[in-house]
Amino acid sequence: MSLFNKHKIIEKSPTLLLVGSLLVVSVGGLVEIAPLFYFQNTIEKVEGMRPYTPLELAGRNIYIREGCYLCHSQMIRPFRDEVERYGQYSLAAESMYDHPFQWGSKRTGPDLARVGGRYSNDWHVQHLTDPRSLVPESIMPKYGFLTKTPLKFEDMDKHLRANQLVGVPYTSEQLINAKADVIAQATTDADIDGLEARYTYDDRFSVPIGDFDGNPDKITEMDALVAYLQMLGTLVDFSTYVPEANYR
Repeated sequence: MSLFNKHKIIEKSPTLLLVGSLLVVSVGGLVEIAPLFYFQNTIEKVEGMRPYTPLELAGRNIYIREGCYLCHSQMIRPFRDEVERYGQYSLAAESMYDHPFQWGSKRTGPDLARVGGRYSNDWHVQHLTDPRSLVPESIMPKYGFLTKTPLKFEDMDKHLRANQLVGVPYTSEQLINAKADVIAQATTDADIDGLEARYTYDDRFSVPIGDFDGNPDKITEMDALVAYLQMLGTLVDFSTYVPEANYR
């Protein structure tokens, strides 16, 4: 009996096919999962990583709500063409405070893992308001309504607390000052000393501050979304980053 005929025996038997499939999946799962039990930590500690500020977290919530992650991944793969186009490949540590993380395999638009600081606030606002005015071939929907939608941040402490419950190291002081920190980051004349003290751990990694949407009279959802975009990929100084040879 040929090998092909032997294979037909399995294909014609639902029971054998099920058992064989479970066996293959089990072996594959063990090969991928078992080594993780021998690591004390599977994420490198990278200098500069911090939790999102309340305004950035609000922007991330809007980013997810509007489905931006469906077209834009935040995962630069360690391939030459990816690194040359988008920048340093993504590190697991950069998503250590993401619930859920925005890695993915599908891209309709460019990867946004390193978009922070590449464009001005005005560029982001214009691009979100009318994408084709800057990128004629873009198929992205318009999000101009975000500039007219006031940001609801009275309960931002609850958002921080929810993230704290799943492991994000927000402190009691950060929870108490969540609303004040939104105002401090999104306005140009607020006292930012407290905000910077709570979220800046190194002079190289300062919190982006300013009137992100171009309208100083109110804090909008556009402020939050642009603040989130402007910090993506800015928390790691890759000029000093040295990968660990082994996880310990």
